[in-house]
Amino acid sequence: MNLLLLIRFADGIGGPGETALLQMTVSDDRIVDGCRKNCRKWGEEEKIIMIDGRIYNFSAGPSMLPEPVLLRIRDELLNCGGSGMSVLEMSHRSKVYDDIINTAADNVRKIMSVPDNYRVLFLHGGATGMFAAIPMNLGTVSGTADYVISGNFSGGAHKEAKKYLREARVAATSEADGFTHIPRQEELALSPEADYVHVCWNNTIFGTKYSYVPETSGVPLVADMSSSIMSEPVDVSKFGVIYAGVQKNLAPAGLTLVIVREDLIEEREAMPVTPKIWNFRMEADKNSMLNTPPTFPIYVVKLVTDYLMEQGGLEAMRKRNVEKAKLLYDYLDSQDFYKTAVNKEDRSMMNVVFRTASEELDREFVAGQAARGFSNLKGHRLVGGMRASIYNAMPKEGVEALIGYMKDFAAAH
Repeated sequence: MNLLLLIRFADGIGGPGETALLQMTVSDDRIVDGCRKNCRKWGEEEKIIMIDGRIYNFSAGPSMLPEPVLLRIRDELLNCGGSGMSVLEMSHRSKVYDDIINTAADNVRKIMSVPDNYRVLFLHGGATGMFAAIPMNLGTVSGTADYVISGNFSGGAHKEAKKYLREARVAATSEADGFTHIPRQEELALSPEADYVHVCWNNTIFGTKYSYVPETSGVPLVADMSSSIMSEPVDVSKFGVIYAGVQKNLAPAGLTLVIVREDLIEEREAMPVTPKIWNFRMEADKNSMLNTPPTFPIYVVKLVTDYLMEQGGLEAMRKRNVEKAKLLYDYLDSQDFYKTAVNKEDRSMMNVVFRTASEELDREFVAGQAARGFSNLKGHRLVGGMRASIYNAMPKEGVEALIGYMKDFAAAH
């Protein structure tokens, strides 16, 4: 079957107001049906359904990147910055790449309002690598740290820290209620002797997020912000370290963004066992180029942060993300076919978890996603059900289309 779509391009994609006729040869009638259901005015040039067959990707990570960024990557792939070569084959010691990594770091500073007494590092290993790097770099005064366990990743960080610290204490945990809430300040049993306090800011699997900054009485607060980084403004000065795997909101997998207060790397000696690629002081001294850094993800961070600033920065991102999350949570709260167990004040803006009354219906819901132009709605194996990850690059139309599917599925069952 031939499918013809008349598309009006959005700002930043081919020029505002420009139109194009896209012809697709489709062998699966379900895809055609999905296009019809996702388009508010079938046959009219009202909105983009897909670009070159793209779908709404609700993956928890790696996840969607802004389409203007993907198109820019495509356009620069063979000749980046007039260099005559791809960024994929470019020396990290070249002048062109030096400009890329420095601009990426400067962009992070600007968009997150990073104070001057913090360093921006681009490291290997993802957030899981930081589970070891944090205690190895920061846990060298008393050899102890406090961990707030609010989900799988904070639990993993605590387990890893026990290998390197004299004592990794559990300051609080919400495991007893299935990690459906974030421990409150009054629940935290914090030690003034701790070298740091570790939290996971947004819990990708369980769909919870901090709504307050824990008071730690001067002990450095370390936050894993992998699944919420740059989704809204954050007061960086309240944290000793912020780290994030970039594959949710910023770039492809393979890179860790680390923002660390200078006194923590100048006044603390890393453990002797610390690999030099995770030694914060050594990496800061070498501008994140102690060895070859993850060059392509850093390049994409530059492009994504360029894009975010063009869109109005993190206040604009917060406004969009609040609107998207509100649409989905308002629908969930308005009916009783789907349930979400997360405490209302702790609901994640990035990862929305929900389920039906049975695992059989959950499986049927997930099985039907492709026909509606969706992917990756299956919940994590630890939780089951469904999960919609609606990071920065997920348009409002994607959430509206998901709600439409949810309504149709509920009506049919």
